[in-house]
Amino acid sequence: MDLTRALAADAGLTCVVGAGGKKSTLYELADRLDRAVLTATVRIPIFDRKVASVLVTDDPVGALAARRGEDEEQEWPLGLVADREGDRYVGYDPPIVDEIAAADAPEHVLVKADGARTRFLKAPGDHEPQLPAGVDTVLALASVHAVGEPLDERVVHRPDRVAGVTGRSPGEPIEPTDVATILTSPDGGLKDVPDDATYVPVLNMVDDDEDLAVAREVGRRVLDRSEETHGRVSRVALTSMIADEPLVAVLE
Repeated sequence: MDLTRALAADAGLTCVVGAGGKKSTLYELADRLDRAVLTATVRIPIFDRKVASVLVTDDPVGALAARRGEDEEQEWPLGLVADREGDRYVGYDPPIVDEIAAADAPEHVLVKADGARTRFLKAPGDHEPQLPAGVDTVLALASVHAVGEPLDERVVHRPDRVAGVTGRSPGEPIEPTDVATILTSPDGGLKDVPDDATYVPVLNMVDDDEDLAVAREVGRRVLDRSEETHGRVSRVALTSMIADEPLVAVLE
């Protein structure tokens, strides 16, 4: 199984949430998918070097139509953003992303739908994630490097919320079951994911054998918790986005 199929990212509209590798996952998928648009519903660091070109426009659907009319052989992937503020691009409101996905030009739309400030684990805030209504697949990321680290701001984005979801006290070591809880909770990675969307937890930074052992333990716990509760998880992808072939394993 290749990366795009393992992540169910060969659908039309894929959103990435969580922590520990969202941007690298988006860039890897954009490079592998045909006629892909990379955008966001939140702020995103400048990513011009990761795509063929970036269009900054408040009319992305019109820009896509004009681009298609100019030259059918335009290079892909394409970045689409609403504005630039310093070292960040500004994304679009979710309904606009739905319109982008419905346009004729792109075959795939990839969306950064929340932020994590480069931490390894997170739980969403009150206004997160920013998911378009028509999302086909939601990828929820967590880094295996969070396991064994203290539940604090150095490692976790919004540690108070992660503590609330997991029952772990701030400062305590993060256990595999805590990561699994975040990835299977409606207050964690599953927050606001539509019932008809495919949901795939992704354990990233599986960079060596020790990481792989941790990832397998977390992944088994994710599958067990899902089976015992909502049944939303049919697979867990293990990845190393620094590797030439990022897909390490798929647990089902």
